[in-house]
Amino acid sequence: MELDVKNLKGVAVDKIELPADIFEAPIKEDLMHQAFVRQMANAHLGTHKTKSRGEVRGGGAKPWRQKGTGRARAGSRRSPIWVGGGRVHTPRPRSYRQKMPRQMRRAALRSALSVKAAQGQIVIVDAFEMESPKTIEMVSILQALGSTGKSLLVLPEPKDAVKKSSFNLEKTRTLDARYLNVRDLLGYETIILEVASIDVIKSYLGTEA
Repeated sequence: MELDVKNLKGVAVDKIELPADIFEAPIKEDLMHQAFVRQMANAHLGTHKTKSRGEVRGGGAKPWRQKGTGRARAGSRRSPIWVGGGRVHTPRPRSYRQKMPRQMRRAALRSALSVKAAQGQIVIVDAFEMESPKTIEMVSILQALGSTGKSLLVLPEPKDAVKKSSFNLEKTRTLDARYLNVRDLLGYETIILEVASIDVIKSYLGTEA
């Protein structure tokens, strides 16, 4: 697949042939779904916790004698049926992590990139360089590149000026090419790739990698 390489003013300055094994790979929806579910599950901290009757404050002495009061028997103020007592069958700390083989994860990424390429939602930029962080300049760049919706800027390496310029834009995010993921690829309408980031992606998603 051949695409135009644009500068930051939106003018085509060159052409590039995208690797077919990455951007024209078989689209496997079930694999992308599995990768997405795994990513969301692994982001779940699982630190929710409630206190059992052995952890809440109070208790110790028997509230009242066993017989003769006319009230129900009670052995502890920490009983789950008491206000302020412990809780039963409630959330406890656990891990939600899911495993997925590396080759399956990479195949899911190739599928996601192929979907974006097939839908014409990939824009190639020669170099994403900014002298200083300026949000209004970033807005102009995105408009020149034809991006009107949610945009994901994929960079070959961290660039503070670019990241800070897009930080206040709700629909724009920067991402290191080494950390591509299915959630971001499918969650943003336009994927803006810097030319150098394609080599980074090819280094680990290429079929020969």
